[in-house]
Amino acid sequence: MIADRYRELVATRVHRPDAIAEAAARRIPPAAPVGPAGRVLIVAADHPARGALATGGRPLAMADRVDLLDRLCTALARPGVTGVLAGADVVEDLLLLGALDGKSVFGSMNRGGLAGADWEIDDRFTGYTPDGLVRSGLQGGKMLLRLDYADGRTAPVLERCGRAVSLLNASRLVAMVEPFVSRRTGGVLGNDLSTEAVARSAAIASGLGDTSARTWLKLPVVDDMERVAAASTLPVVLLGGEAAADPGAAYARWARALALPTVIGLTAGRSLLYPADDDVEAAVDTAVGLL
Repeated sequence: MIADRYRELVATRVHRPDAIAEAAARRIPPAAPVGPAGRVLIVAADHPARGALATGGRPLAMADRVDLLDRLCTALARPGVTGVLAGADVVEDLLLLGALDGKSVFGSMNRGGLAGADWEIDDRFTGYTPDGLVRSGLQGGKMLLRLDYADGRTAPVLERCGRAVSLLNASRLVAMVEPFVSRRTGGVLGNDLSTEAVARSAAIASGLGDTSARTWLKLPVVDDMERVAAASTLPVVLLGGEAAADPGAAYARWARALALPTVIGLTAGRSLLYPADDDVEAAVDTAVGLL
């Protein structure tokens, strides 16, 4: 039974915590961080670590860890899914469940900019470190980079992200950077999704670190993605975002963006794990079909 399966996770953490490292050592790694055709479909599940738990009108949807893990295991079992992006706790649960063989695993690094906090722009590195990613045998690390030109706390975050990019590249791991131009309106931090702002954020993120050899960009799908993609020669994975009210329209936007030469695939979370009809398999299979 599913309940018994997940109950065993708690017993393992209590009585055999070293089993996590043993599972990581046993995991069969992928031949490369991309699929055989050079494309990726990465399921993102790092939202809970930043306190971002709402999706589809449900404020605590992602707070149910057993439900989240069940959805992740369903998604990862579908043909064409190449990997997962998550914090250490979720990655380790999936390792213990044996769900990560042959998959690229990207660890989420900076989750300190808690959703809704006064200090949200100050995205401290509270998750995976480059050394931790190497020890766990993961394929890369992901960092969030929000650029608020009116908030001086942006500069240290920019510096820390640049250092992380250098360290990941030195360890021969993928550095996945998710940049936004952000600003506060009415006290709420939001991201500017205009074509100009996303292109600017992509250009800034591309210049981080002492090498960009293994840097990927994680970018939202916006109007005129051709101009956004032209801002850099780095590989781009598309951000899925919130579950769409009109999935068909969202898939059509993804399909157009996936045709661009620098776009190598999708990194989608809520839109695949919590679709409007709750059919995870169908949502994932549709996304695979777009690739």
